[in-house]
Amino acid sequence: MSHLRKRITTACGWLLADHFILVLTVVFFLVMWRIYPSMGGARNLANISSNMWPLLTLVIGQMFVLLVGGIDLSQTSIMAVTSVTGSMIMTLRLDPARFQDNPLWGVVLSESGGLLAGHVLAVPTAVILMLTIGACIGLINGLAVARLRMPPFMVTLVTMSFFSGFAIYLTRSENIMHLPESFIVIGRGGLGPVPYAMMIAFLTAVAAWTILNRMVLGRWIYAVGINRKTAVVSGVPCAGVIVAAYVFSGLCATSAAILYSARLEAGRPTLGQHLLLDVIGAAVIGGISLFGGKGKVRWAVYGVAFFVVLDNSLNKMPLNFYAVDIIKGAVILMAAVLDVLRNLLSQRSPARAGA
Repeated sequence: MSHLRKRITTACGWLLADHFILVLTVVFFLVMWRIYPSMGGARNLANISSNMWPLLTLVIGQMFVLLVGGIDLSQTSIMAVTSVTGSMIMTLRLDPARFQDNPLWGVVLSESGGLLAGHVLAVPTAVILMLTIGACIGLINGLAVARLRMPPFMVTLVTMSFFSGFAIYLTRSENIMHLPESFIVIGRGGLGPVPYAMMIAFLTAVAAWTILNRMVLGRWIYAVGINRKTAVVSGVPCAGVIVAAYVFSGLCATSAAILYSARLEAGRPTLGQHLLLDVIGAAVIGGISLFGGKGKVRWAVYGVAFFVVLDNSLNKMPLNFYAVDIIKGAVILMAAVLDVLRNLLSQRSPARAGA
């Protein structure tokens, strides 16, 4: 009996271990590499890397919202609307046959491109505009949740629906091509062997880690997620903290939009349409709790790494597209169950550091 109890305790320890998902990712990759030798090829590793960095920025933003006990379903719509608005500013030319019915034709758009087509400040202005829009949408979400006390699921579902439709309305479902090379290089270029996308994701992770581990705001974020009533009594400005979390999520979604748009060389009104489950799944798989108050930046990295490797391996298998979705859905469900188990186990184990 004592031997069985010892085994159960060891298993529980592994489930609660910080590096459990990292070990699982490495083991899974090695197994898939054995079955599909191309998994370890240079081209495939580069593909895994390019898919990881934009998703990581999204998951880090989602983590902040999950930490305060919320959820942000609008990240993909923020990606879509910022992708097309930024592209409209800097595109170098447009096909009149496709865009002459656009509501902005003749005002912002023309046959010779966007409002700042060819201008030296076109790319910086477009990027600043994109980040501003993303932050504003995050601000709307945060104020609705914190000040109006509306359910986060409902608020972000509405903003997701509205801005997804708005992005399609602005472009009439057309992709905006012919973006400046100085913008495209953000998604495809790099400094030596290090891609710019990796640098942006790394800086985002460092900023998130600094906020959560070295700033008062980080302690407030964990406090709000663990017990909001206690946080209020302790003097934590809960409303401001929640708003800040949603604004940060909006900025991270915009950063991902910049990376994806630059890599795809187009502003797309449907950008990120199928990424929401990947974002939530990677966050939960990494160990970031859906119940709030528990999450770390490295957990986000581990979850993204596992999900990208899983997705990459599924694409190599002779599976129909619906089978891939079924498997990914099952993995996310198991991750949610694992999250519940972790919470139950952590309540019976000595307190662990949140950050």
